Amino acid sequence: MRDVRLLAAAFDPGAEIDAFSAVHAEAGGVAAFVGKVRPTGGCEALELSHYEPLTLPGMEGLADAALGRFDLSGILLAHRVGVLRPGEPIVLAVAAARHRRAAIEAVDFAMDHLKSDAWFWKREKRADGWHWIEPRAEDHSDLARWKR
Repeated sequence: MRDVRLLAAAFDPGAEIDAFSAVHAEAGGVAAFVGKVRPTGGCEALELSHYEPLTLPGMEGLADAALGRFDLSGILLAHRVGVLRPGEPIVLAVAAARHRRAAIEAVDFAMDHLKSDAWFWKREKRADGWHWIEPRAEDHSDLARWKR
């Protein structure tokens, strides 16, 4: 089962994880990652832009790739768009599997792709204005390990 969402409004990661876990009651393990806007570096806001005709199909393709690569019973990928404040959740990746390793690796796989190979543009508002955010070298090396 694949559940992929672009969200314009805030969401409750705990409630989403609980609902996903209930649907996958037969799973031996559910792994989750919640990414939040960091309240450091003078960040006042984070703006996430996207082009939905590419973003949503790209996220669906990523979910399908995770389902094909790992022995999962389901995956949920939810990503915010718009302007967010420090502390707000940006992204949620949840995977259910018979065994923990598949669920954990699927979430790691999904996040590495969402972080470096995604269809989002990010900029951060600080006291001196807006600044575009680019993936770091570590993000690219994290992604590259899945291509080996």
